[in-house]
This record gives sequence, C-alpha cells and structure tokens, in this order.
Amino acid sequence: MRFASLGSGSQGNSLIVDTGQTKVLVDCGFSNTALSARLARLGASPGDLTAILVTHEHSDHIAGVFSFARRHQLTVYLTHGTYAVAARRQASLPECRMVDGDTPFVVGGLEIRPFPVPHDAREPIQYAFSDGQHRLGVLTDTGAITPHIVDVLRACDALVLECNHDRALLAGSRYPAALKRRVGGRFGHLENGQAAALLGQVDTRRLQHLVAAHLSRENNRPELAAKALASTLGCSEHWIGVADQESGFDWRQMM
Repeated sequence: MRFASLGSGSQGNSLIVDTGQTKVLVDCGFSNTALSARLARLGASPGDLTAILVTHEHSDHIAGVFSFARRHQLTVYLTHGTYAVAARRQASLPECRMVDGDTPFVVGGLEIRPFPVPHDAREPIQYAFSDGQHRLGVLTDTGAITPHIVDVLRACDALVLECNHDRALLAGSRYPAALKRRVGGRFGHLENGQAAALLGQVDTRRLQHLVAAHLSRENNRPELAAKALASTLGCSEHWIGVADQESGFDWRQMM
C-alpha cells in the first residue's frame, strides 16, 4: 500500500491511497483540471480511480468532489450529514453511498475504518485504511484528540497528521478574534503541540512514515511542525514529512 497528497492546506486538499488494484481519493478541494494535473504529477489519471471518500463539507475538501465524480463516473462515500449539506448545494449528485462513522466498509482491496472527529461541520469523519498487511491513519480537520481517535490510530504503519497552526503564531496573527477562537477551539484545527501529544498516546513502533498536513500558511511553519513531532518520537526533524499546498507530497510506500 502506498499513499500521496495532491495538495494540503486551506486552498484545497486531496489524498490518494493505492493498493495496486484499488485507488481512492480522500476529498477533492480542487477543480477538475487542477486535480487531473496533480494526478498526472503522481503518474496517475482519473481513469485509475475507484472511488472518492469525503471527510466533511468544507469547500477546501469538497469543492471538486461531485463534478469530478460525475465526469469520471466515480462513487462518492460520505456521511448522512455531509450528504444533506451537499444535496442542498448541488443541483444533482453522482452516485453516493452513505457511511456510518463507526462502521468499517470495504472498497476493492481496502478495508476502510471511518471515525468521527470534533470539527465544525455537520457530520465530520476521518479515515484509517488497511490492505491486510499495513495500516494508514489520516487525521486532519479536528480540534481535539478524543479517546476514540487514539484507539483508531493506536498502531499504524503510516500517519498523515494535522499540524494546522502554532499556538503562539495564531495568537499573534492578523486573524480576527472570533476566527482565532474558531481555529484554536475544540471544533477547529489541531496545533503542533496537540499533534505531538497524540503521538505520545499511540504505539509508534511500527511507524514507517509520518507526515504533517494541513499547515496554515500564516500561522505555522514547516520547521515548527517537524520539530514538535520529532521531539515526541525522538527522531531527526528531517525524517518528518510535511505536506504543502502546491505539491502535497510524493508517493510513500509501506513495506
């Protein structure tokens, strides 16, 4: 199993998970043209994809999902709450399958475990993936770490982990006070220290890859995120991957 990011940040997010026979997108916050170009950068094409999984309805995650799915005849997996919001916004929707946030399901060669997260959306979830040998955990867009999140991510071979902001940078930023409270609150986004604290609660002995994701351009720095995560793992900061808005990150293979 391998995975890559097509872009990560407030201007658009999409992740691809690949078992060889099965390739799924997690979210699509890009236009059809931009997503196709980003797939091509990874040596993939829309025709390679099996399905799109949606985490929640915020535009940086869902803006391109339905038009891309219609064009390429892809099934979209999402929660009832996310579907309800999307149905109000879209004149028509492609084939959609409802996801229970506590019930695993299978798409091709992937077992997918959705899990609910605290975020300011209708029914937000994140996902963990397994091909029977390896496990990938993806956690972005959550404002707090819950015991259930820790349980789901307890033993992964790879983690994509939100490091949205540095607490001091957010406090001193130009953001209005209300937006600072929203981003830094329980239903906002993880800051570097929270992400590092999560690592201290899970078993990292199998961890082959750790990538910091969804960094704020204004309120974080790649070196700050890497330092926070590396300090918990006791590893070099250079071992920590950091996803960016323009190019995400290249394929990472689990062995």
